[in-house]
Amino acid sequence: MPETDPVAVIGVGAVGTLLAGALAAAGHPILACGRARLTSITVTTDTGSASYAVTWTDQPGDLRGVRWTVLATKIHDTAAAAGWLAAPSPGQCLLAAQNGVSHRERLAQLTHATVVPVLVYVNAERTGRGCVRARITGRSLVLPDDAPGRSAASLFSGSALAVETAADFRTAEWEKLLSNVTANPLTALTGRRAEVLREPPVAALAMDLLRETVAVARAEGASLPDDAAPDMLGWLQALPPGATSSMLQDRQAGHRLEHDGLLGPTPGTPACTTCSPAPAVPARTGSAAWPPTKAHRA
Repeated sequence: MPETDPVAVIGVGAVGTLLAGALAAAGHPILACGRARLTSITVTTDTGSASYAVTWTDQPGDLRGVRWTVLATKIHDTAAAAGWLAAPSPGQCLLAAQNGVSHRERLAQLTHATVVPVLVYVNAERTGRGCVRARITGRSLVLPDDAPGRSAASLFSGSALAVETAADFRTAEWEKLLSNVTANPLTALTGRRAEVLREPPVAALAMDLLRETVAVARAEGASLPDDAAPDMLGWLQALPPGATSSMLQDRQAGHRLEHDGLLGPTPGTPACTTCSPAPAVPARTGSAAWPPTKAHRA
């Protein structure tokens, strides 16, 4: 039964730890995959902290008997996880909890497993090895409304995460990308958390980015409504106090930024074939050094 199936997690960072904690709370044994040994994880929310024991492995072969695997690495780390992705067999399922769009197309050549995209709306902040601070944002997870998506969604039954399924997943993934295109670069460039999006000059730039991305999303087949841009900006401005972004966390830690993964499908980039030249996204968010120099990290 799904409620007792073990789940492997590749990439136990902020999102990976968040999902591992939710799955453990739902009764699933967790297999943490990676080079660094890990024996427990801790998820902290506004209501307190909960810790869960996990089993650690550094051997991709250990995934062959595991029906469910979560991929929660940065997009640019996907190639480094190729050995793990090749381990599952047909009939097994890979939950792709990564940023960006077209998850199934990106991963199809790397795994025999059925790929189920997972859009994560919970604001997750890594606070230490195997530790995450989770801020609820009004939405939790969105998966495709198809047989694999519904089956994967059932894994989270009994956890604190609310799971939605979307019949039009193309639109759903572009809606999620709206938040990434806006919050990630603007928080990283300013070195501030999400509250910076409430300041009028930053909000105006955010609206430019959102409107431009909506136009691209529509050209790429998404059915975003006319109010998609202002609705997303309002959602971002209402994020809980202290909400951060993955790009800001990476900048502060001196890590490589997920610039191509977060902005790759947007205007002016090779992944976008429907866009006009000199748009706001690369012209304004690309004005900083990627990755940042030491001066940017200060």
